[in-house]
Amino acid sequence: MSSLNAKIQDVFNEPACENNRGKDAEARKKGCSKPLTPGAAAGGCAFDGAKIVLQPITDVAHLVHAPLACEGNSWDNRGTASSGPTLWRTSFTTDLTELDVMMGQGERKLFKAIREIKEAYAPPAIFVYSTCVTALIGDDIEAVCKRAAEKFDLPVVPVNAPGFVGSKNLGNKLAGEALLDHVIGTAEPDDAGPYDINILGEFNLSGEFWLVKPLFDRLGIRVRASIPGDARYLDVASAHRARATMMVCSTALINLARKMEQRWEIPFFEGSFYGITDTSEALWQISRLLVKKGADPEILGRTEALIAEEEAIAWKKLAAYRPRLEGKRVLLNTGGVKSWSVVHALMEIGIEIVGTSVKKSTPEDKERIKEILKDENHMFEAMAPRELYAMLSKHEADIMLSGGRTQFIALKAKVPWLDINQERHQPYAGYDGMVELVRQIDLAIHNPIWPQVREPPPWECQTAAGDEPPSTESETATVQGFKKFAGTTADDFGEC
Repeated sequence: MSSLNAKIQDVFNEPACENNRGKDAEARKKGCSKPLTPGAAAGGCAFDGAKIVLQPITDVAHLVHAPLACEGNSWDNRGTASSGPTLWRTSFTTDLTELDVMMGQGERKLFKAIREIKEAYAPPAIFVYSTCVTALIGDDIEAVCKRAAEKFDLPVVPVNAPGFVGSKNLGNKLAGEALLDHVIGTAEPDDAGPYDINILGEFNLSGEFWLVKPLFDRLGIRVRASIPGDARYLDVASAHRARATMMVCSTALINLARKMEQRWEIPFFEGSFYGITDTSEALWQISRLLVKKGADPEILGRTEALIAEEEAIAWKKLAAYRPRLEGKRVLLNTGGVKSWSVVHALMEIGIEIVGTSVKKSTPEDKERIKEILKDENHMFEAMAPRELYAMLSKHEADIMLSGGRTQFIALKAKVPWLDINQERHQPYAGYDGMVELVRQIDLAIHNPIWPQVREPPPWECQTAAGDEPPSTESETATVQGFKKFAGTTADDFGEC
């Protein structure tokens, strides 16, 4: 645990974070994450965060050293996609029981599981995840992984991020540390070139990165490693030979980007593929960094031509939606990079942002939002479900964009809702992704179901012609309505 404590303190002391640099030594030790709520493990613990970052490495076997429930809680909890291997979707766990814990069989069972995976699947590597139970009983997964790697001539990577050590965000960073310590730099590519780049914090949700990668292909830029979206083990192992890095989600892997710059002199910047302007800016930034690292300056001209061509096509497609969506009001209940990049993207076509959540956003994210919206009142740290419902039921927004957890608030308020988080089924990145996002918003807002569900039920309409008043005071309004509805046709009712 001493080595893990040292790693956590190193992660908290992140010099690439401007907010962290402004703290004193005591405050820096506490990190940026809020304390965990006891029992609230789903989507919140360090193990879950580490699994989120590493599981999209698609050809690797991911072995969870824990009782069965840990693997069940974390399996397939993000909508990432693979263009090839499917091993990452196979669930591996040592399935520790009470007897295994009492008899000290954890390490023996882990070694046996590694051997079985090697023989049955022959993966290029196995990632082994520590969890609360195995960390508390003192199983030394690093020693077991080292011995297994020597015995089976196979990379076996320990991921020491038990859930109790901190939040999901801390787990993201500990996963990055595991890659630095055991994976990146362990393979030398024979085809390294001046146009190789890394993309960090891109998860390929619903295949989003596949909308962006063709742009790089047309520029002659090779994505050496996209970590973790649709990644392969050898690509990640040789990521140290890239010439530049784009960081999509700084809250997850800023430590990885900074340390790769320190060790291998790979410059990085933070950008976004959401929206036309941000996508173009990302392509420009990458081309400039490559030129600084020795690439032919002619790539700048090709980038300018590509951006002009793609923007013209995208704006032409979006023109059809502007009359239908201009002035429509959106409530954005998400966080992180989407809290500002999606805001910028929607405002480009005339949509009004009535509020955006900054619960998971960094101080840098919040500053970007202030610059875009020009009004801090549109930012909220967290909004209780009751407040969200009140805002939507008063028709202060025409649609809410959020994750699946809050969809029922919008539906209860009879307001359209669109999934913008990791569970979504449509890709929204790049030029084509922006068009798809706008199309989905248009479909949701103008769905003919909404005028219907907002109509009052028949028993709340005016009294049908010729109906007798209720005979007794005990006859309720609802019973009266049903009686009238049962004996009349729709034409018998007055205006509602």
